[in-house]
Amino acid sequence: MSRPLRQIKQGSTHHAYSRCHGKKNLLHGKYGKIYFIESITMCQEKYDFDLIAAEIVANHIHLIIKTSEGKETISRIMQYVKARIAEKYNKAMGETGAFWNERFGSTIIEEAENPEEYLLWLLWYIGYNPVRKGLSRDPRMNDIGFINCYLDENFNAPVKITLHNYFIKLGDTFEMRVKKFLTYEEAYRKRLAVYF
Repeated sequence: MSRPLRQIKQGSTHHAYSRCHGKKNLLHGKYGKIYFIESITMCQEKYDFDLIAAEIVANHIHLIIKTSEGKETISRIMQYVKARIAEKYNKAMGETGAFWNERFGSTIIEEAENPEEYLLWLLWYIGYNPVRKGLSRDPRMNDIGFINCYLDENFNAPVKITLHNYFIKLGDTFEMRVKKFLTYEEAYRKRLAVYF
């Protein structure tokens, strides 16, 4: 049976994610972070898209990408990023073979029941992913720390982050937006507390 076709609607916001082969922690440590940052930076230089969020966990990655009309698809962007990470890892480790477990998964944010709320909640979900895995204590201290771009107007992330329009719509000033955005963190933390 053939796999269903991927939704690659252009000009949309995609939550894309991919796991390492065998769910191994191949991205754990400083070199995984370096490969991730370098690969995303190379992709940003090559293709036209907005990176809304990016986070690395020991055995998987999360990216929120807004594609541009008439430009590269989410498939092309993710294939490029994943291939560069695998190349860098295999070269450094003297390995060959599969690095990734499967084709990447993705969802289109704009197709959610309430896209704005879903995206703002998803940013915290991704930010808290390393916290849930015991790799950091706070999303603000993660390796990539993209969430800080949504909290500090002057934060300089290791990859170029573009604030999503749904965040911009939260208020007339950056301070107003942050105040409302933090309510999503509070809601997420309450939900997280149920599981611990």
